[in-house]
Amino acid sequence: MSDTVNSIVMTSQGYDQQAPKFESVAAERLHRKQRLTAAFRLFGKFGFDEGAAGHITVRDPEHPDHFWVNPFGVSFKKIKLSQLLLVNERGEVIEGQGLLNGAAFTIHGNIHAARPDVIAAAHAHSVYGKSWSSLGKKLDPITQDSCAFYEDHSLFDDFTGVVLDMNEGQRIASALGQNKACILQNHGLLTVGASVDAAAWWFITMERNCQAQLLAEAAGTPKLIRPDIARLTYKTVGSEASAQFAFQSLYDVIIHEQDDMFH
Repeated sequence: MSDTVNSIVMTSQGYDQQAPKFESVAAERLHRKQRLTAAFRLFGKFGFDEGAAGHITVRDPEHPDHFWVNPFGVSFKKIKLSQLLLVNERGEVIEGQGLLNGAAFTIHGNIHAARPDVIAAAHAHSVYGKSWSSLGKKLDPITQDSCAFYEDHSLFDDFTGVVLDMNEGQRIASALGQNKACILQNHGLLTVGASVDAAAWWFITMERNCQAQLLAEAAGTPKLIRPDIARLTYKTVGSEASAQFAFQSLYDVIIHEQDDMFH
């Protein structure tokens, strides 16, 4: 896009990133909404949809206590930018037509309130994520990719039903802590980031890491990467910049394949 500059380079310690620059708040808002729409289409493409379940949010750049979210009941595969809802801190729809998922506000509203650094958050009922969540344990460092979550994800181990109570949302936000991801036991995965790109990429790769560990444990006992090596690897694959870089190729593919999404 002509109104942004975003440079990411590889170094010996990982990725360095120059934050995007925008000519106006409107340009930044459009950028975030485009990334959000593309993230939904990618979630649909990868089969992360389960009926009406799942939501991704992005904080509004002008009103940081407001966030954009998908309308309840619209398939990830068909969401368009013009359908996104703007929701305030009281759960009221300020802009857009459609229903607001109560669980989306309960979970994401509390996360955005508790974590000013979080620009976007993602949650869906993906097959491997919810399968792994039923085991009630965190991911192990069994591959290079899983090291992105080493000492940077948590477990919320008290499922009490559909998250519609604000106290439950606060408990999830507390369990997330300062991590990039949380496994919601008997529920699924939750990821956050300083951009839509990062939150979406962490969800995509965490889902795949759940799949990988389920397969590995079904075949035998995985060999764990040593803690010192896992921490070293995390510096390269676990940063915000690395997530944004990884997401970009997926973004390029989906906007080429589905050019109707920004209508």
